[in-house]
Amino acid sequence: MTNITIAWIVLPFFLGFVIYLLPKLDKYLALCVSLATAGYAALVFVERSPLELQLLDHFGVNLTIDQLSGYFILTNAIVTAAVILYCWYSDKTAFFYAQTIILHGSINAAFACSDLISLYVALEVSGIAAFLLIAYPRTDRSIWVALRYLFVSNVAMLFYLVGAVLVYQAHHSFSFAGLRVAPPEALALIFLGLVTKGGIFVSGLWLPLTHSESETPVSAMLSGIVVKAGVYPLVRCALMVEEVDTIVRIFGVGTALLGVFYAVFEKDTKRMLAFHTVSQLGFILAAPVVAGFYALTHGLVKSALFLIAGALPSRNFKELQHQPLSNSIWIALVIASFSISGFPMLSGFGAKVLTSKNLLPWQVIVMNIAALGTAISFAKFIFLPRGGTGKVKPGFWPAVSLLIVGLIVANVVYYEAYSLTNIIKPLATIGIGWLAYLLIFKHTVVKLPRVLEEFDHLIGVMSLILILLFWKGFAWLGI
Repeated sequence: MTNITIAWIVLPFFLGFVIYLLPKLDKYLALCVSLATAGYAALVFVERSPLELQLLDHFGVNLTIDQLSGYFILTNAIVTAAVILYCWYSDKTAFFYAQTIILHGSINAAFACSDLISLYVALEVSGIAAFLLIAYPRTDRSIWVALRYLFVSNVAMLFYLVGAVLVYQAHHSFSFAGLRVAPPEALALIFLGLVTKGGIFVSGLWLPLTHSESETPVSAMLSGIVVKAGVYPLVRCALMVEEVDTIVRIFGVGTALLGVFYAVFEKDTKRMLAFHTVSQLGFILAAPVVAGFYALTHGLVKSALFLIAGALPSRNFKELQHQPLSNSIWIALVIASFSISGFPMLSGFGAKVLTSKNLLPWQVIVMNIAALGTAISFAKFIFLPRGGTGKVKPGFWPAVSLLIVGLIVANVVYYEAYSLTNIIKPLATIGIGWLAYLLIFKHTVVKLPRVLEEFDHLIGVMSLILILLFWKGFAWLGI
């Protein structure tokens, strides 16, 4: 298993460079990488026992592969495969496929890391690859959005690196275990880097513009898997250090509520989906012990929704209400919307039930409000008119079908969720959300300010979050 793990981590980077030598095989090599990752994830679930690899024992540089990382790795495999299938008949160059699998490989590495310094390297590589994919169209707009993303990402990781050095100074190791004895300022700096990188709370308000303005397949990658590279270490740390678990849950609740608040009033399809990425990341953090399954479900459904949104005749919900969708696209859109809303027979239902059972009492009310907001938001898609005609890209249906089948198959992971009590609650939440949308929100026009999303304010917001982390978070807990 050790040799297989090392080969699996190296493979995407090796084939990423081979693509430049064999450009005619670009999409085939890229698809092979995603299939290899899917096979490795299956092996992780079969093995069950965690794998620990000590690369530099004295410095605490370790890799850990277990059931938690297995869910995240599987998500990366399926989402990447869907994006490659979506682009199969497009004019994407070898450069695009090479950067896609390098991004894929760096995200895999992040999910395997259990130390601060190798995680830093993996996140930096993923940031560069994501930057190149965002800027791929080479338009002024795409280059600006990519540079904005790169600047915020690099500043966040600079804070993170300083925190990692402070942890090493206190523990003489970069291992996550060093967080137990690290000073509060180290924890605050590391968490600031991760919450920003992962698109959490107000530090993640760079996310809506970046995800909504990127090309459709890149948006699917960013929202489906890339942001989880910042979320995964937070979950891992929460499971290791009890005091950190409280902070992670607090950020989860705040993020879920903030994202859904914006999403309910958003009139642009891709921006609404981007804000829901913020909100759903909050659900992942709200119950760290079951975060893996929720991350898998969210990755599949959000990638599908972004791919479908790219096939709609308009991004404006008001215009879509007067442009009937083709029945097939509408059905795919409804299935994905049902899943993220928590409708039975799709994995979103099991994920939400499992998460709700692992919430602390003080989280329950706010997370129920966030779930209601999710139902209201996706009613915008469900109640769009249908019966029209529309063409999609040749690779659209293979990609979307893969993701939707994944949502149905993943439903068996938590089949115990299917009890009468568990079914009634989400159905009631969805029903109330639909009524609220039809009676109130469909006719409400509220334009929320975007001042905190502006580039000038993003770094300032990060500084405020750093103060909050240190003063109200770690200092209050006496870590």
